[in-house]
Amino acid sequence: MEIRFLRQDDDLFAVSNVYEASWKYAYKGMIPQDYLDSIPKGKWAGSITKAGMHALVMIENGCIIGTACICRSRWEDFKNFGEIVSIYFLPEYIGNGYGTQMLKRCIEELKRFGFTELLLWVLEDNIRARLFYEKNGFRFSGEYRNDNIGGKDLREMMYQISCK
Repeated sequence: MEIRFLRQDDDLFAVSNVYEASWKYAYKGMIPQDYLDSIPKGKWAGSITKAGMHALVMIENGCIIGTACICRSRWEDFKNFGEIVSIYFLPEYIGNGYGTQMLKRCIEELKRFGFTELLLWVLEDNIRARLFYEKNGFRFSGEYRNDNIGGKDLREMMYQISCK
């Protein structure tokens, strides 16, 4: 197993497939099923290399099984924070410790970029993810934001950790 930054020659459709499969698995019952079913192949392929974002991939046996995205916080009120934008895995790799390894690597890289305060957003209804982040030292900050995905109003919670 290897975790590394995305390379120019990596298959962006393979990375996008991780997002697609993970969304369909992890958000079942939270996001409308018709929306999840309508996610097209390659939906995220064009945005994975967005300026200012740093994509990581986890590779096992030559296949991309997980991905994460980190950056300087996208939120003006938290501009001095590092942000974990996403961590996703193919469903068959969820719950096997890979997420903890990826999260630790994201934290290490953001610390290497000079951030001592980190944040991430998680759907309020995503209890599994919230428990995962709490188990790994993140705490709810008290901040919420509203979102609408697939026509359903959802609330996201900001989690933070200090890495001093």
